[in-house]
Formats: sequence, structure tokens, C-alpha cells
Amino acid sequence: MSISIQYTITIVLAHRSAKKFKIATSLAENLSQIRILSENKAFEYSINKKPFKSEIKHMLQTNEVQADISISSDPLRKKKLLICDMDSTLIEQECIDELADFAGVKMLVSKITESAMNGEINFEEALIKRVRLLKNLNISVLKKCFQERITINKGAKVLCQTMKANGAKTAVVSGGFTFFTSKVALACGFDMHSANELISVNGILTGEVKKPILGRTAKLNTLNTLTTDLGGSLSALAIGDGANDLSMIKAAGLGIAYKAKQIVASEAQCEIKYTDLTSALYFQGYSEREFISC
Repeated sequence: MSISIQYTITIVLAHRSAKKFKIATSLAENLSQIRILSENKAFEYSINKKPFKSEIKHMLQTNEVQADISISSDPLRKKKLLICDMDSTLIEQECIDELADFAGVKMLVSKITESAMNGEINFEEALIKRVRLLKNLNISVLKKCFQERITINKGAKVLCQTMKANGAKTAVVSGGFTFFTSKVALACGFDMHSANELISVNGILTGEVKKPILGRTAKLNTLNTLTTDLGGSLSALAIGDGANDLSMIKAAGLGIAYKAKQIVASEAQCEIKYTDLTSALYFQGYSEREFISC
């Protein structure tokens, strides 16, 4: 006797719209199955046959409805660990690119960053090369960079605070730098953070980064360590945008590519492309009324 698997489909519209919400909900075979998560914005429904995301996407696109989609057969959808990348995920920028602008080498550094995030070159080697270009930069520039350039992405604080309120651990793991992760973690309310450490002497960057470098493997190891007492990696929600996030995204029970490079978007369980980080809550079954506003 075969066991019936139930699939939950979550759809989050890019913009709140009664008209487009009605079109999107028509995808459900039975309207009574629909659970509205946010009025005219997000909903979910369950079916017993495996759906094809490509078909759902095609139908939405045909009707000019932009939306992010999650399909889950996980009975334990609300995760016990939130683990997030920082650069281009929790924040809009790549910190090292912005620092490079102060050093007058942003174009060169940005090209290396892009290649590393696309998985075209080794992340650790790329980081060493980019940090070398920051040599002789005064460390006071880090504070100036954070204050003038760094913006936290929409939904980051609500995502963190809502999951914490529901008992989840929260962690930032970044291939960037501890100076920035400490401030972003504090601003959003994350329990812990880890990243790479820039080396300085007498207030001047030496162009070196402390070893070992936190990259793709370290992010995965952090996820595994933090979920040891939570039931394993499937209890985690991992979010990132670059190739160095892919291992933790694929290992997590819910792995989300956030406005990500193609290599990540194509392999992640689901993608946030049109909406913001609160969609990670909808994908777990949270309704908007459960959100903790900040």
C-alpha cells in the first residue's frame, strides 16, 4: 500500500493585487483548500499529486502575474534554525565592493566578486586577491562604509524576529567580514554571526585576511553544527545568493536562493526573485498576522 504524499504550494505575489490574487488562486483545483496568508498577497494550498513548478510558473507568467513559489512535502515546515548569508542577501550590497570603491579599485574587485559568486573561480582565492587590493586602507573607512553605503534588505528584520519569537536559532554566516556581520546581526536581531577577519596594523589594513577563510564548506559546517541538537540539517532554513552558499542551501530542509546567481537559483529548492525576505516566512506556513514587526 503506497503512502500518499501531500504537497503544499505557496504563492507570494510581487505586489498586493485583488485582481492578480484571484487569477493566482484559480490554480487551486478546489478554492476551499486555499489558506490565505496575506490578503491579496500570499496564499497556500495542498494537493496529493506532485505538482510541476514549471507549469505553475508558466500559468502565472501567461496571466502576467509575478510571484515567488514554494512547493513542499515537508510535514515540519517551520524551521528551528535560520541561517543566512549577508552580502546581497541580508543587505543590498557586497561590502568588499563598497570598500574597494574607497580604495579606488571597485571595478576590478566587483568583477572578481561576480565571478566568485557565479562559481566561476574559487571563492577563497578570490577573497585573498580582493583583500590584497584593500592594502593600506585606513580601518576608519569600514565604519564610514557601513554608515554611508550599507542598507538592510526589506523583510530581513521581520524574518529574524518572527522566527526567534517561534523558538528558532538565528545565525549569519558570511564570506564577508566580521566588522559588518556584527553590525548587521545586531540590527536584525540574529543570535550569532561568523565571517572573515581583516588584518590591520596600527589602524591600517595589511591586505591580508585571517586564516582559515570562511567559505562554502565552513557555511555548511556551521549549519550542521548548529542543527546537531535540533534534529539535523533538515530542521534548518538557509538563504543565500552566491555559489559559496549552495552547499548549505542544498543541505537545509528549506533552502532559498535570494535574488541569486543562476547557478544557485537552478539548484535551490525555491527562489525569492520578485518579493522580499518575508516570503521565507510564508514558505514555512506563517501568516502575515504572525509576523513580528520591527
